[in-house]
Amino acid sequence: MVVVLIADPVHATDCAAMLISCHARYRNTGIRCASGQLPSRYDKESTAPNLPMQIPPMQIPFFLRASGLLLLTLSLSLPPSVPAQQQTHTTLDSDSQGYPRISSTELSPKEECAVLAKTNFSNVQDAPTQITEAALNDAGTGAPFCRVEGYVSPQVRFEMHLPVGNWNGKFVETGCAAACGTIMIDWLCPTLLKKGYACLASDMGHQGRIEDGLWAYNNLQAELDFGYRAAHVTALAGKAISESFYKRAPDKSYFCGCSTGGREGMMEAQRFPWDFDGIIAGAPASDQAGIIMTRLWAALAVKASEGKTLLRETDLQMVHKAVVAACDMNDGVRDGLIGDPRACHFDLRNLTCKGETRSQCLSIEQIAALRKIYSGPTTSAGKRIYADGELMFGSELAFGEYYQAGHFSSFDTGFLKYMAFLPAQGPNWQISDLNFDRDYKRFGMTDALYAANNPDLTAFKAHGGKLIVYQGWADAGAGGVPPLKTVSYYETAERTMGGPAATREFFRLFMLPGMGHCGGGEGASNVDYVSYLEDWVERRRAPDVIVATHNGPDGSKFTRPVYPYPIQTKYKGVGDPASADSFGPARP
Repeated sequence: MVVVLIADPVHATDCAAMLISCHARYRNTGIRCASGQLPSRYDKESTAPNLPMQIPPMQIPFFLRASGLLLLTLSLSLPPSVPAQQQTHTTLDSDSQGYPRISSTELSPKEECAVLAKTNFSNVQDAPTQITEAALNDAGTGAPFCRVEGYVSPQVRFEMHLPVGNWNGKFVETGCAAACGTIMIDWLCPTLLKKGYACLASDMGHQGRIEDGLWAYNNLQAELDFGYRAAHVTALAGKAISESFYKRAPDKSYFCGCSTGGREGMMEAQRFPWDFDGIIAGAPASDQAGIIMTRLWAALAVKASEGKTLLRETDLQMVHKAVVAACDMNDGVRDGLIGDPRACHFDLRNLTCKGETRSQCLSIEQIAALRKIYSGPTTSAGKRIYADGELMFGSELAFGEYYQAGHFSSFDTGFLKYMAFLPAQGPNWQISDLNFDRDYKRFGMTDALYAANNPDLTAFKAHGGKLIVYQGWADAGAGGVPPLKTVSYYETAERTMGGPAATREFFRLFMLPGMGHCGGGEGASNVDYVSYLEDWVERRRAPDVIVATHNGPDGSKFTRPVYPYPIQTKYKGVGDPASADSFGPARP
């Protein structure tokens, strides 16, 4: 079937709008839409001549003459060998005798984008989707792309950028941060768009600031979306939109995120293992409640009774300098980095103030606070709540973020008010209500929504999926994830999945010395994880080593190799310590 729209020159704009609607309605059905204009020599009272295709003459009806628009339906048999993605926009012009003739031209990128805006995606299985806006973005120096906004019912908003002319055949979804609530399209997508990816980001099912938790109060649908549904349904929607726009499904689909985004990636691998061919999960907040308990424990440890902080920035700098000086050489070179902080056994008593000295030393109260931070939360009887809740030596520079005079993390307190318990505690809950003897036992109900700690990745591996997880050994502070939580999960996955060799076939963990939360810090933290994942998925070249770069604010630069956990990086004994070539692998 070919639907032909014929407009006179005066009403060509109306015809173009109808043509776009026609393309949207019959997209991927085998029906082709055509447009053109009647030759000017036919006036309003004329009768159309016999067209090719053996259409009999007909008088233009009054209601169409009034608008100057004629809609004809031509029944044609399309060759079965012509797939939908090869359909073109067929137009009519006139021959030398003034009779209409049919020609074919491809839709422009702007027209293709406009067609997408009117395409029906409400039948995407498990993810009924509505496009609210689609427009070509060809401003600036970058390659043009179709910018799409929409939502998956009932309330998961997303934005998607579809490159025009340089699509690499792949789809990528990116994660968000903290409580989400905004569409962080400008975080990772600009770089991925340059690589030719169709890139999507979502708000995870609610609107708000990333430190806000009020949206979750008595809102189970929003909590389901934030917990695990939103990342899944936007993956379904994004792939359907890509297939409609490019006339073929993506060859590969990837996910990339850190912190909450890392938790999203882990949740995808565990609950929806067929969504992605490869996943990059940085510092995954997989045990959301346990992580927040660790951060609030640290915040309370540094809070003085009068509301001030026990540890000033200068105190933390002094401690950090002393710790690094004591443990720096465990990677074989004095480079200001601790290779594996678990091997660092610094004695805080060495920093105790003696006599009248009060500078470059710590009081007994300050040392007690630091010990509490390093050890992680305990009950009132001193029983450790989490075996993996410790913070690492070398991460001291971030400790000041836990508590700033009179202020605890809005995201952490909001989580305990509105998200951690069922029913929710509500807005009247205060930090003084936090009970380390009881509250951690109550997280099981909402962990069903938020926890991504299932070590059984059998289905993801069977699907052929590849998983890269990374984290900094110096991860701490506001938003930070205790590094041992990620290490503990990986070691549990190894035992579950048949041992180290069987696990490394599809899952590799990289622990970066001196790196903070999702990046930054004193260590080398810049890594092109996407290229390593592409090599693994598409070319079967597993990442036996990755190279990280540090670009300091003072212009300093150095590189380090990082090996899959538990292999460590050691200086070879010769060569420039600023070069990755001077380091090699070492078993712990």
